Amino acid sequence: MSPPTGPLADSGPANPYEALLAQWSDMQAALGFLLHKPLLSADFTAKVRQCDQWLQDLVAQDIDATLYLIFQLASGNGTGYSVSHALVCAALCHMLAQELGLPRRERDSLVRAAFTMNIGMTRLQDELAERADPISAQQQNAVDQHARHGTELLEQAGVDDALWLASVAQHHAAPRHHAREPLRSLQPQERLTHILATVDRYAAFISPRRSRAGRSATESIRTLLGKNVSSNDEVGFMLLRTIGLYPPGTFVKLDNGDTAIVLRRGESSHFPVVASLLDTRGEAHPEPALHFTSQGKPHVAGALPSSAVSMGANHHTMVRMGLIAASRQPVPAHA
Repeated sequence: MSPPTGPLADSGPANPYEALLAQWSDMQAALGFLLHKPLLSADFTAKVRQCDQWLQDLVAQDIDATLYLIFQLASGNGTGYSVSHALVCAALCHMLAQELGLPRRERDSLVRAAFTMNIGMTRLQDELAERADPISAQQQNAVDQHARHGTELLEQAGVDDALWLASVAQHHAAPRHHAREPLRSLQPQERLTHILATVDRYAAFISPRRSRAGRSATESIRTLLGKNVSSNDEVGFMLLRTIGLYPPGTFVKLDNGDTAIVLRRGESSHFPVVASLLDTRGEAHPEPALHFTSQGKPHVAGALPSSAVSMGANHHTMVRMGLIAASRQPVPAHA
């Protein structure tokens, strides 16, 4: 498994977005091989660590561009669902670990568990995302057993990190009854299990399957925290603070009637940087229009699920516009 394209700093000033998209594509392909054929991968643990390092490099280069990519992945058509879901969860866990100040060992175990928590049902997860008919009894049994089976697969592949293994084994355990308890007061295994389960639920909310449309990012976070977007759940609140109500890569309706895609977080969670894609009649703009919603009209009127938008965004154009916006943004986006 060869490493992905080098860092943006090595790509030259002309097309940094090309390098970022190439890195993401290469990392996705590498992770796909690991998840589908873990026992055929020489030194599986080291290769997961490589994927982890590539993810860290992407986030360090541009967190908003990384968020754009993971939310566009999550709102895809279900092809390669297992790998996309793993990347979304791993990226969000990495960002949360930074914001929550987790010790390095816990952060490493958490992110690697996020990459591999569904390894016990990789192919089945892809199949279920593509079918609309009810799940069979045999498939349901495989789903019920996937955490245990995944833990066994990881052990056979050479994983000996007890915290990583325990997090995979417990990621579908019953939720904590004391959500108001500070994370720092929990044991490491319970702390990581709670973070992983929260991120897993959120990523599942936003991701469409053949049997149902994905929810908008705002509806997803409100479902996670409660309708008033207020919660004593430290993990859910930090997720909202980190990615915002309108994360990059999600769609919104503007108060001028346009449909837009979010490119970057803004000065607050309510004021992202967006690009208008469709006008009030649902017709595509000849060129996407960049708007800093914190600087006046138009403002965001509400979030949209990806299923409500009839046209896809050109990722090369959107990532490039996002990088341009970053150079013009008067106040840097904050987590």
